[in-house]
Amino acid sequence: TGSTQEAADLIAEEFGDDVASSPIEIDEIQGSVAAEFSKYDALVVGTPTWNTGADVERSGTGWDEIYYGEMADLNIAGKKVAVFGLGDSVSYSENYADASGELYDVFESLGCSMLGATSTDGYLHEASKAIRGDKFCGLLLDEVNQEELTGERVKNWVAALIGEGLLSGAGTAAPAVSVQSPAPVPQNIETEVSVVEPVAVTQAEEQEEGFLGHYNSLTDKTWWVGNNGRSSFVTNGPPEMHSTLTKTNTRISP
Repeated sequence: TGSTQEAADLIAEEFGDDVASSPIEIDEIQGSVAAEFSKYDALVVGTPTWNTGADVERSGTGWDEIYYGEMADLNIAGKKVAVFGLGDSVSYSENYADASGELYDVFESLGCSMLGATSTDGYLHEASKAIRGDKFCGLLLDEVNQEELTGERVKNWVAALIGEGLLSGAGTAAPAVSVQSPAPVPQNIETEVSVVEPVAVTQAEEQEEGFLGHYNSLTDKTWWVGNNGRSSFVTNGPPEMHSTLTKTNTRISP
């Protein structure tokens, strides 16, 4: 969306032309997400929240169409990923930037190394599904009520990501949509925005005690998302192995 695109531009600018690519829309790589993601050492991904109050598929964008489809079989374990999102913390104070939490959970369930958690201090929200522990799962921005804070928040977040090691590790020379790090060994960063076209693939789902299971055949793991949208966890094997599923399984979010 427009505000998400503008935020992506600011993030790329803060990294610098010698580090970050120009933001690209995911619909430009639909059907080849796995091949494109494999080119980069790190991803910075963003989303708005349009399906306010939804338990899953909260963004109202094409992300929703590939979360449990094309992305389900991605082999990107270990890839560094940071999430940013936008929302209205006053008009939707109980569901502030909820879609960012789902974006985070999907990448975390694929075994990615998640970076960029931020403090909830200074925001106007009452609740958010993007909170993990006592922090936001990434950078959250409010262009409606706190636009004047966006620049500083972006600057501080990018500095924190660099400090967390987003740019460390070996990489390959950057193609048109990736970039090189100023470090001696080239690095690649891809800044994504949340306009995605649907791609249909196989999905296994099972309802178990208030949770919906999404099976990843590549990793042989099932990601369970609670009906309330506030809890999720991962189990080994397909959903049908867990007819007596309980919340004692490994949790991946509060």
